[in-house]
Amino acid sequence: MTIVFIIIIAAILLYVWFVYNSLVTAKIRVSEAFSQIDVQLKRRTDLIPNLIETVKGYAKHERELFEKVTEQRSALITAKGAKEKADVNNQLSQTLKSIFAVAENYPDLKASQNFLELQEELSDTENKIAYSRQFYNSNVMDYNTKLQVFPTVTFAKLLRFQPAEFFGTAEKDKEPVKVKF
Repeated sequence: MTIVFIIIIAAILLYVWFVYNSLVTAKIRVSEAFSQIDVQLKRRTDLIPNLIETVKGYAKHERELFEKVTEQRSALITAKGAKEKADVNNQLSQTLKSIFAVAENYPDLKASQNFLELQEELSDTENKIAYSRQFYNSNVMDYNTKLQVFPTVTFAKLLRFQPAEFFGTAEKDKEPVKVKF
């Protein structure tokens, strides 16, 4: 009888150990995926000053737009957490689209090799950001699902695991950019 009791206790402890490790692993994957978003956002913020300087030479009267990009870039660098970074990132994306729309009015700028290279770099970075966001959100979904399914939910609550935030897009940022000259 004692051996059966020891086996049952050992099985329960083994199961708790497995559940705990799977929750920790999922949480670490979410953190790693978020750091990949940070890497791509950093890359983008490093490219923006070069883009601004290139465009400034051609479009001197677009000062307000450049100031807005600079402010949003600074806000993105200092943003904390998935929600705040997502909000600032979405605003910056909209403003960058406006810069590319402004560039359409300057044929010399559009033909500039430096501008074309920067535009290509930014486009590549935007694609990487989109992939990183998708990867992060997939990991968040897996982690949050683990926190809500039985019997893991019981252990997750006991061990005080908290759900992670998705890296989302605000409804207003889903609308197309309107550029007025």
